[in-house]
Amino acid sequence: MPSPHDFPEASRRVGFSHNRLDRQSENRDAETLARAQADPQASFIVFIDDRVLVDIAPEPNTVLLSPERSAEFGRDEASTILLGYQEGLPVLACTAAFDIETLPETVKAVDLRSLAGGGSVPSDQVGAVAQGRSFLLWQDSHEFCANCGTKSVMALAGHRRDCPNCGRQHFPRTDPVVIMLAVDSDFCLLGRSPRFYQGMYSCLAGFMEPGETIEDAVRRETFEEAGIRIGEVRYHASQPWPFPSSLMIGCHGKALTNVVKMDGDELEDCRWFSRDEVRTMLDRTHQAGLVAPQPFAIAHEIVRAFADGEVGFS
Repeated sequence: MPSPHDFPEASRRVGFSHNRLDRQSENRDAETLARAQADPQASFIVFIDDRVLVDIAPEPNTVLLSPERSAEFGRDEASTILLGYQEGLPVLACTAAFDIETLPETVKAVDLRSLAGGGSVPSDQVGAVAQGRSFLLWQDSHEFCANCGTKSVMALAGHRRDCPNCGRQHFPRTDPVVIMLAVDSDFCLLGRSPRFYQGMYSCLAGFMEPGETIEDAVRRETFEEAGIRIGEVRYHASQPWPFPSSLMIGCHGKALTNVVKMDGDELEDCRWFSRDEVRTMLDRTHQAGLVAPQPFAIAHEIVRAFADGEVGFS
């Protein structure tokens, strides 16, 4: 039987999406984590602050450290969670308190964006890193019950926290974000945030609100940021985005208007670009030095689909 990860979806072309771990969510119980931690063939993904440890001694490089190797960096047993299984063997994530300045030459501490864009480790490991980072951040920020304030305890191998006082169960959250490209025939709408690196233009984006469909969020955010009305909306791809735990939902929208009324609080520039100009931005050959987002970002995939003629509205 083929793996669901083998299908040629557009989502597979973006960073953090290749995660082949078998999560076995239906098999988690009170003893699952202890069994996984005690397995001598378990692998650990170790985080120091916002960086992950990469062992550069083997080929290819890996973030999957043995129990002995991970123990060298003082992995925190209390923070350890089970992500899933690779070829039947447990893969766990944890934090460690270790001075990255004293790491051995064979190990590097790499930030997640560099990991996704650098190709230094297999892409499926990058997806597992994103999963681990999101879970650990959630554990760290939800130590106390949101209902009564009592300190909660980890349950189901790190996939739930239980309150011993009021009995409330708390589960990890994922924040949905729409990221979209308005299209008007052979033109698309790109904006520039003040925090972007020099010359980069990208898709507009914003958080979905409760009780809102994906399509309506695309229409609302595009109008709020650029004053452009959107009609038909088509889903294109999604991307787990562990900063700290978002799901980017990529769409194309048919523009019904074309006069830009930019929100100056969100953007420092927003304008229409022709398909030919967008191609030069993707290829880094634009005469003014303008560029599109890097390939690991879902915005690149959304813009690339437009540039390649895959997006058309009647």
